[in-house]
Amino acid sequence: MQSHAKVVIVGGGMMGVGLAYHLAEEGWTDVLLIEKGELTSGSTWHAAGQCPSFIGNYSMAKIHHYSNTLYPRLEELTGHPTGWHGCGGIRLATTPEEVDWFRHVAGFAANVGFQMEIIGPDRIRELNPWLDTDGILAGAHTTMDGHVDPASACNAMAAGARQLGATIVRRNRVTGINRLPSGEFEVVTEQGNVICEHVVNAGGCYAREVGAWLGVDTPITNMEHQYLVTEPLEEFKGTDVELPVMRDPATAGYYRQEQKAGLVGIYEHHGAKEAWAARGGWPEWESENELFEGDLDRIAPWLEKALERMPIFAEAGIKRIINGAIPHTPDGNPLVGPAHGVRNFWQCCGSSIGIAQGAGCGKYLAQWMVHGDAEINMASVDPRRFGGYADADYTRAKSFDDYHNMFETPLPGREIHAGRPSRVTPLYERLKEKGAVYTEVYGWERPKYFAPAGFVEKLQYRRNNTFDLVAAECRAVRERVGIMDLSSFAKFDVSGPGAEALLDRLTANRLPKKPGGICLTHVLSDGGRIEGEWTITRLADDRFYVLSGAGAERQALDHLRLAAGDDVTIANLTDDYGMLVVAGPKAREVLAPLTDADLSNAAFRWLSGQEITIAGVPVRALRVNYVGELGWELHAPMAALARLYDAIWASGEAHGIADFGVHAVNSLRMEKGYRGFGSELTNEITLIEAGCARFYAPDKGDFRGRDSTEAVRERGIVTQLAYGEVAANDCDIHGGEAVMQGDRVVGVCTSGGYGHATGKSLTFAYVEPGLREGLEVVILGERRAFSCLDEAAWDPTNARQKA
Repeated sequence: MQSHAKVVIVGGGMMGVGLAYHLAEEGWTDVLLIEKGELTSGSTWHAAGQCPSFIGNYSMAKIHHYSNTLYPRLEELTGHPTGWHGCGGIRLATTPEEVDWFRHVAGFAANVGFQMEIIGPDRIRELNPWLDTDGILAGAHTTMDGHVDPASACNAMAAGARQLGATIVRRNRVTGINRLPSGEFEVVTEQGNVICEHVVNAGGCYAREVGAWLGVDTPITNMEHQYLVTEPLEEFKGTDVELPVMRDPATAGYYRQEQKAGLVGIYEHHGAKEAWAARGGWPEWESENELFEGDLDRIAPWLEKALERMPIFAEAGIKRIINGAIPHTPDGNPLVGPAHGVRNFWQCCGSSIGIAQGAGCGKYLAQWMVHGDAEINMASVDPRRFGGYADADYTRAKSFDDYHNMFETPLPGREIHAGRPSRVTPLYERLKEKGAVYTEVYGWERPKYFAPAGFVEKLQYRRNNTFDLVAAECRAVRERVGIMDLSSFAKFDVSGPGAEALLDRLTANRLPKKPGGICLTHVLSDGGRIEGEWTITRLADDRFYVLSGAGAERQALDHLRLAAGDDVTIANLTDDYGMLVVAGPKAREVLAPLTDADLSNAAFRWLSGQEITIAGVPVRALRVNYVGELGWELHAPMAALARLYDAIWASGEAHGIADFGVHAVNSLRMEKGYRGFGSELTNEITLIEAGCARFYAPDKGDFRGRDSTEAVRERGIVTQLAYGEVAANDCDIHGGEAVMQGDRVVGVCTSGGYGHATGKSLTFAYVEPGLREGLEVVILGERRAFSCLDEAAWDPTNARQKA
């Protein structure tokens, strides 16, 4: 076996082989994939092989769609069969809310590229005459997908990888990975050691063991998943027509034709550990292709429902039961991207539907590794979206929930309570008693909105019963003063002689010159794409306070620590400091009696920060916020946060102070035209395309991504961010909706919301450059006029913030 390689991939299932194929296709042919058994011998070989187009996450839909376009032509490309069955699929809906979800997904299907139509019961029966359609309202019919033979497809991609120059070694167990002083890796195997520049963890069910060799935790839980195959059915004999793959939330599973037999797979709903693969002590690192004993009793209630839907299956005997381990992550999405804290160690694992995702994950991770950027938004699969809070107990609880609710309709507002609360502030219980309804972001509990006792949110895509509650919170901020616990921000002190130089070369904007100055700036990739958004306050000549979004804590740490020299100290203060937002026209009147500091506009200007004392609490007070009003972010020691809140509330009662949550924040920021990191600002986009030239200072000197951004500006952009008003009815933009001009799809919405102060439904969208007239967006199947705005819908001159 070779002793050196550019990349070593550990694991030869669909995820690892998919990456090897696409790395070689991108030109990295010095790739060595090492598999401890035979290719496919982990979870791949026993998978049912479904390849759905229908999925609610926009980026994941692109991953699925790519796989579904590659597999049908893979035999032609490689000369090896894949067992592709392009029979399409139908997902069933039994509630109006599920039908609206179908309309939402159909709205972005055209952007992604897959064909989808919403069909009624009569058409469903035409496509599957043996289905009992009682209670079914509609079906989401996708015609470009189907199912594949997992082993054949994996081996076809492996053959293609070899043909393109990659090397695959089977029957060679990796036993360890060491980091060398050179920054390279030493991969230790039974057949010798390999020195390489990059290592990829494609270990599937064994990914935790692979990551642990480098001190990287990989948040997956292995679950047992069962499907059964019936004896051949007379009804399927003598016909070449194949049924579409049926997906049925009522049965918590899928069913389809398997040659001339039937196949039924179940994701049973249980509240405990019945499907946890590790409860029996397996799979261990020594395992290869073992299966568990079938357990029909465990899935019986849902299997019975499936057989009621397909009565012809009930008449057939069971030929075999497949019960194998499949990894699940806390949110159900795979782990695809850099591992935290270790340069050039990548994750490509954690996929519970790895056949559908293997090719697409391989393609976009290969782009990221080779070019520094992927062409799709990778935020929803980046392994660093989970932090240290995602310990074994949290991961297990969330993964159990993901397994048990694989077919749950993800309606807006749905909260997954498993594993919670994980990260809370001292105000958690107090605000809960005041009616706070919480959502979870990066483990943190954040108030969504405040509701009266007994309130239950109606989950749906259309405006629901939270609308008036959020409107009242927005009015409080716009007209009086609001307070919010937004402690979830990632917070860092960056200090030392080299601090300024480090931040200057990492970010695109000019740093503040004087202590107290604040700037909003962005971290770019080498290719000029947006990798982070930071607010930086200069506290002293050699000390800076750096803030990032909650979900980007580990990304920010990697940017800072992997680039810092010995002359810089980086302290993560995220858990040490809480933060209260106090904003609104009365904010100064509320805070002034609590401090000796001069809060006047002359003494404490907009976009400046000071270290002051409020109600006896030392505070880093930053005159900046995300809601577009006079106000401050008050960063205080976490232990004193409750005391600070109580003092502000007491002072604010005379001014009509009110609590508010993140739903109100979204409404307020949309009125101000503030872009969101992860939605408008992503790894797909440069600052030029995002309309952020005012945060870009190419003449300040060299910084990461500068030359690439300049190249984009010189050659011209291919998309541009538009902001405007939608003539919405009872549903606002959620993100992913298609933008149309006539019969052409010309863009995609990234985020939106209703502006309660302006009475406008607002959205951001990326559209073809120069397009402004005749635009419409597709909302739940209806085309609605989209009028571009040249300035923010609320206070475009920032007069209120500067007051």
